[in-house]
Amino acid sequence: MRTKIPPPILALLLLGMMWAVDRFLAFGEIEIPLSGAIAILLVILGFAIAIAATGLFRNAGTTVNPLDPSQASSLVTNGIFGYTRNPMYLGLFMLLAAWTIWLGNIFNVLLLAAFVWYMTKFQIEPEEEALLKLFGEPYNNYRSKVRRWI
Repeated sequence: MRTKIPPPILALLLLGMMWAVDRFLAFGEIEIPLSGAIAILLVILGFAIAIAATGLFRNAGTTVNPLDPSQASSLVTNGIFGYTRNPMYLGLFMLLAAWTIWLGNIFNVLLLAAFVWYMTKFQIEPEEEALLKLFGEPYNNYRSKVRRWI
C-alpha cells in the first residue's frame, strides 16, 4: 500500500501547520460571521460521523486500522457508509475545516485541499484497490452507488 502517514497523524500535522500559517501569515486573515458556532458544529459533526463509522466497523468485527485494509473481514455499507465510503476521513476533514474556520486564515484552505488530495491519492485509492481484491463485485457495486467523500 502507498500509505505513508497514518490519517490521524496527518491531521495532527496539518492542525499544527494551519496554526503556523495563521500565526505567521496575518495578512491572510478573514472575518467569518459566526465562526465559533460553525467551528463547534463541525467538530461535533466530525466526531459524531467518525465515532458512528468506528462503531459500525467494530459491530461488524472488521478492522479500523487504516494502514492495512487487506485485514478487513467484512464490507460495511449500512448507516453512515450508505452516504460516504470514507466517513472516518470525512470526520477528520470536518475537524480540519473547523480549525480553518476558527483560525480565520484563508491560506489554510490550501492545506485543507492538500488533505483531500493526499488522502485520496495515498490512502483512499490504495484502500479501494485492496477492498476490490477482497470483496470483488459487491464492493464494486457499493463503490458505484456511494461517493468517496460526500
